[in-house]
Amino acid sequence: MIHNRTLHALEFGKITEHLAGLCCSGVGREAALAVAPLPDSEAVTLAARLYEEAAAWAARPVGDGGKAFQLTAFPDVGGLLRAVERPQSRPDADAFWALREVLRLAQSARAAIDTPDAPRHWPHLLELAQAVPMPVQLTAALNRCISDDGLIRDESSPELYRLRGELRRLHRNCMRKVKDFALQYNMLPYLQDEFMTLSSDRYVLPLKANFKGRMQGIIHDWSQTGETCYFEPMFLVEINNRLQELKHEEREEERKVLAYLRDLLSAELPGAWAALDLLAQLDVLQAKRRLAGLFDGRCIGLSPVEEGIRLLEARHPLLLLARGRGAETARDTARGGRSSESAKPSTPSVRPLDILLRPGERALVITGGNAGGKTVCLKTLGLMVAMTLSGLPVPAGKGSHLPWFSRMDAFIGDEQSLDDNVSTFTAQIDHLAKAWKHLDQHGLALLDEFGAGTDPAQGAALAQAVLDELLDKHTFVLAATHFPALKSYALTREGARAASMLFDPATKKPLFKLAYDQVGASQALDVARERGLPEAIVRRAEHYLLQDGRDATALLARLNDLAARREEELTALRAEREKARHAAQLNRERLEKERLRLHDEVRGKAAELMRAWKEGRATSKQALKEMSRLRASLLPAAEAETPSVPPRPQQFVPGQSVLHGIFNKRGVITDVDERRGRVRLDMNGVNLWADMKDLRESGGKPAQPVAPRAAVKRGDDDPASLRLDLRGMRADQALAEVERFLDKALLAGFSEVEIVHGRGTGALRREIHEFLRAFPAAERFSLAPEDRGGDGMTIVTFR
Repeated sequence: MIHNRTLHALEFGKITEHLAGLCCSGVGREAALAVAPLPDSEAVTLAARLYEEAAAWAARPVGDGGKAFQLTAFPDVGGLLRAVERPQSRPDADAFWALREVLRLAQSARAAIDTPDAPRHWPHLLELAQAVPMPVQLTAALNRCISDDGLIRDESSPELYRLRGELRRLHRNCMRKVKDFALQYNMLPYLQDEFMTLSSDRYVLPLKANFKGRMQGIIHDWSQTGETCYFEPMFLVEINNRLQELKHEEREEERKVLAYLRDLLSAELPGAWAALDLLAQLDVLQAKRRLAGLFDGRCIGLSPVEEGIRLLEARHPLLLLARGRGAETARDTARGGRSSESAKPSTPSVRPLDILLRPGERALVITGGNAGGKTVCLKTLGLMVAMTLSGLPVPAGKGSHLPWFSRMDAFIGDEQSLDDNVSTFTAQIDHLAKAWKHLDQHGLALLDEFGAGTDPAQGAALAQAVLDELLDKHTFVLAATHFPALKSYALTREGARAASMLFDPATKKPLFKLAYDQVGASQALDVARERGLPEAIVRRAEHYLLQDGRDATALLARLNDLAARREEELTALRAEREKARHAAQLNRERLEKERLRLHDEVRGKAAELMRAWKEGRATSKQALKEMSRLRASLLPAAEAETPSVPPRPQQFVPGQSVLHGIFNKRGVITDVDERRGRVRLDMNGVNLWADMKDLRESGGKPAQPVAPRAAVKRGDDDPASLRLDLRGMRADQALAEVERFLDKALLAGFSEVEIVHGRGTGALRREIHEFLRAFPAAERFSLAPEDRGGDGMTIVTFR
């Protein structure tokens, strides 16, 4: 629980106001203003996951599963849904049009979320969308009965369709009669306009005023100038009477349609509320992403209390929003302007802080000069805790984490109250006394100059006693103070840590940086001099301070100077580390591109040699020689990139551990072929023959001798064979054997070969078929007939 008093002191309400300003609907703004700390850690973790999933869903490519969805402004139909609960309510067509728009948008949002890969990428967002079934019948009825311009469609009911058809026929009949009558009696000179119009829901003619006595009929109205009267000729009376009857029947039928829609809405009211709630939550999630875009924020995770507090590069959210483009961007976004999710405000004056409490530490005592940022540091932590527990992103770096706090109390600012007749010190004590029983190992107390409103000696003693008791209760504490006693307390008390806000040794200006495990001077006289206090007063104060004999300003200034230089060195080292990491990344990318280029080049040259051999432009011996030359040309480049090459072993024996120089993998020798200068290696279950010249000393202890593995079954070891048996082999080993087998078969001039892989689970067969699809010399491949092995063997035909 976080008391409203604490949230008010941390100005949490301004965060929710910014969030509401980034929403695109009224119901979303109401939901944003109601955002508050959640009741337990599970709810906080769920809210953070929901935010991350919504961000991933919104950032997915347009064609990546489902059509793109963009949440736009939608009407608030909460009043309609509440009104339907009353039996006497009679919603009109405009209200149902607004409901139709909401249901359409909710249906589109749900369809965009419910994609085939949704359970894997955004399961919690999918669960939110599927929480309550959508009102399917109501949505279909609204689409059928309500038009885009908010009117009731003719197709709403058969009777309404008939009545409106008759009205249209009546209108055409009336137009024809008026035209015939005007031509027959030469009435055109009498009319202001040759078209008839409606007055009092009856068809009339716009007759010139000076001709009103020339015809028999009824005058219904006059124009504002008095020059035109709206005249109903006698031959239109019967038609107008019929028109009134049809209009009355049409209104009755429309009331029936609206009553039908109201009954449907009443029956599916939970689904309608669920649709509105879904849109409201999506609106708030979208506003959270926009808020994170304003200050480059993220949702940070919760950690066990034993891991302490770790806020890296933390910046006060309200300072970022106030000094950036927060307000303007919020208004532009809410009005449908350019999205601000990627916009990052230019706020160079908001310095990041690392707020750290290591495992076993529960109290951080911050000292330093006035206006140096101590209170801002306390408010930064408090506001980030409140935002994190509310499921909001915060401006902190990657790797940050906070424990779950069930209680947070902030003693910040002047709490003096004239209405309650209490001083600042008394108000702090009252607040602490009420919160004391709730503070435990899951509590956080923020103490800003606690005890400063009374006698300094008694206030310092009281502050130390409070810190002692809070540490005994394992409560987290962040305290800002100028008391010298608390400075020494923070350096000597187990479980507490000291930190100082640094200032520039030359200019005495605050640097707004925290230096840990040291205390700082208050700099009161420097601040007074900078703020324009007369120099005589400052000098006299320095004189009294020297007389007192307790001035440690010089020592603390020296410590501050050392800490400032250490921070500069750490910043430079971090920059160098980042530069080295970036260079290493670029180097890895360059090597990967070079590897892919060499791979493509070798495959191309191998395919070219294969075509030359098949076309008779090269013999098999020439092709093999050229392949050997190509392999040899690549080997020096690979060796040149190896900075340190281990020496070659003097002798090779089974059981010896060696390093394969080309693959850079360790293996154990299982067999030695001295005549051909090669050995068989077992590299984590993969067996292969390797040339002795490619082997290096592994640098480790020789492994125990192992029994040689069974050889791969095929026609011969060296000569080309028509069949390769891979049963019992791993996929990577089998693919290497297949590539070697196909090369030999091609050079031997075979047109068709057999690869025996067995049935099993089919995994080895799929890997081999995938390899054969990319093999350029394979024209086609297929499973063997049942009498030759069936799906346990693949037949490959060459081009």
